[in-house]
Amino acid sequence: MGPWLATADEVPDPQKLRLWTTVNGELRQNGYTGDMIFSVRQIVSYISRFMTLLPGDVIITGTPSGVAMGMTPPKYLQCGDFVECGVEGLGQTGHRVVALP
Repeated sequence: MGPWLATADEVPDPQKLRLWTTVNGELRQNGYTGDMIFSVRQIVSYISRFMTLLPGDVIITGTPSGVAMGMTPPKYLQCGDFVECGVEGLGQTGHRVVALP
């Protein structure tokens, strides 16, 4: 997770957030929360039916289009690749792909 978390009062409309991923500077994923099958409100409502959500809980919603398996040819991550993910207006984080020890 990172680089930080935002509270609800810091996000005016959770359905208007741009999500993106780059690999070695190449844009691989670019989408908006408004394009998701279920809205943020629907996801939180559904999950809270069978578990109590507490401050600090994180809900992972999935990924925008652009996954490697859907590309021709597929572009899977390789050791040494640098992956950056971000949410416009909230922050971004980057990580280098490494081999298992």
